[in-house]
Amino acid sequence: MFGKSLVALASLALLGVAPPSTTAQRMAAASKDIAGACGERDGWSDPAPPAHIHGRTWYVGTCGIAAILVETSAGLVLIDTGPADAAPHVLANVRTLGFDPRQIKWVLMTHEHFDHVGGMAQVLKATGARLLTGAAAAEVMRTGQPASDDPQAAWLAKEPMEPVTVSRVLGHRGKLRVGDTVFTLYANPTHSPGSTSWTWRSCEKGKCQTIAYADSNSAISTDDYHFSDHPERVEAAREGLRVIEALPCDLMLTPHPGQSALLERLSGTEPLTEPRACVAYSASGSMRLANRLAEEAESK
Repeated sequence: MFGKSLVALASLALLGVAPPSTTAQRMAAASKDIAGACGERDGWSDPAPPAHIHGRTWYVGTCGIAAILVETSAGLVLIDTGPADAAPHVLANVRTLGFDPRQIKWVLMTHEHFDHVGGMAQVLKATGARLLTGAAAAEVMRTGQPASDDPQAAWLAKEPMEPVTVSRVLGHRGKLRVGDTVFTLYANPTHSPGSTSWTWRSCEKGKCQTIAYADSNSAISTDDYHFSDHPERVEAAREGLRVIEALPCDLMLTPHPGQSALLERLSGTEPLTEPRACVAYSASGSMRLANRLAEEAESK
């Protein structure tokens, strides 16, 4: 079905028919059942159709990796790109919704791992957009090499990313204003040293909500890394989870849609919003970290 929609849009272009340009037309172009379109597929690069989230916020990622597009009065903002081989698909989803990718003015990111931002160089080249990162992720993006203190560094070194230009760096609670929309950065180094969450306000039919794109809540590592040998990393992970817990969070999104049943929520088979969603998400991460530390203690 998704392939047919792309063919249909291409045919309209050949016939001189304008692609979607109003919110109603974009809604018609967006999938009503992205979970059904993906089915059992949850690979990082498995194609998914675009979907509407709330207001002027759209899902343009894959079945296994979220990429979020936000309309503002001064252009588009994209958060995350997926891996390198998914970047063309993300850009195609932007076009399917009737946007020109060159309308993307800023690209933001959650964390500095190739499955979420490996396609950054391609997206920046195709759009002419500028990249904004948190302080701890900036050098990784500039060099394409993982941070030495990342518990997954040995894995990540096998998948180097193409270096890119970082146009702006923000600290914790720093803000980026794009037209009528303000994006707030929250440094929460649980999953990686540069893990970052974002919030912005979204309005639809007179109802406004704060969307929280909460970064991954898992502290994972290579097999030979022991968190108990790195107390500073454990405390950083705990602090990151406390940040997630305290996020303004009317509607929560996550970088891996499976972390929060996001595709099912966008398809209407699960509630789109849940009270205290970020609190519960943080708590599950805290439990997993505690279990990991307990396993390490038992193995010694």
